[in-house]
Amino acid sequence: MTINTERNARHAARMARKKAVIDAHIAEANIDTGIMILLTGNGKGKSSSAFGMVARAIGHGLKVGVVQFIKNRTDTGEEALLGKHCEWHVMGDGFTWETQNFEADKLKSEAAWAVAARMLNDASYDVVILDELTYCLSYKYLDKDIILKDLESRPEMQHVVVTGRAAVKELHEIADTVTVLNDEKHAYKAGIKAQKGLEW
Repeated sequence: MTINTERNARHAARMARKKAVIDAHIAEANIDTGIMILLTGNGKGKSSSAFGMVARAIGHGLKVGVVQFIKNRTDTGEEALLGKHCEWHVMGDGFTWETQNFEADKLKSEAAWAVAARMLNDASYDVVILDELTYCLSYKYLDKDIILKDLESRPEMQHVVVTGRAAVKELHEIADTVTVLNDEKHAYKAGIKAQKGLEW
């Protein structure tokens, strides 16, 4: 038996064992229900990941609703493309350090939540994206108890994706999937400005 033949045999045996474990896990995951995904942390890619799921859902013919809290840009590439195929609302006044107005930001957040709550109460929406919602809770623009109740009482098969930094612990607790993104390096810290097509 040659070295390559032995290596291939060991590899095949290892992959067969791995396949058996993975197949067993797949077989155990037999619950069909809507899930909540939380994308948080200081790293780049939270909203980008959510919008990737928007594209995926649209590709499957699902009905998608997007509500963007805090953000106020309406010239982003994701809205230009995906907004043609789903309901898309940009409802902020911009970054909170720009507005510097608690009451105005609170009113904007409440108006955005009214749109989000409508979607969360409508079973025709298969996927609802709540982009940058976390800030509205950490800055106390919205009543946390109301938000949590609306998220937990949504239709059984509806999926929801929440993005933003510093998610409160209650969001971690009720989410089915939590991903915390952290930067190892970021071009911005090297003085490189936000690039069209990558950041917006």
